[in-house]
Amino acid sequence: MLAELSTKEISESRNPETFGEHMQVARQGGEIARNARMELEEKTGKAVISPMNAKDGLLLNKKEES
Repeated sequence: MLAELSTKEISESRNPETFGEHMQVARQGGEIARNARMELEEKTGKAVISPMNAKDGLLLNKKEES
């Protein structure tokens, strides 16, 4: 979500017009999110990304509720 929000804010402030400009803005938003993830992992000593995807997580929650 951070990547999307960062990209949106950069896009609104720079108002890209060409496809190349849009790609550059998207890369910058992704870089912000990547840096934040890496810093969080460094400070907590834990991996933020897990091999479980959202669909697996929803199924796991349903099984726990039953």
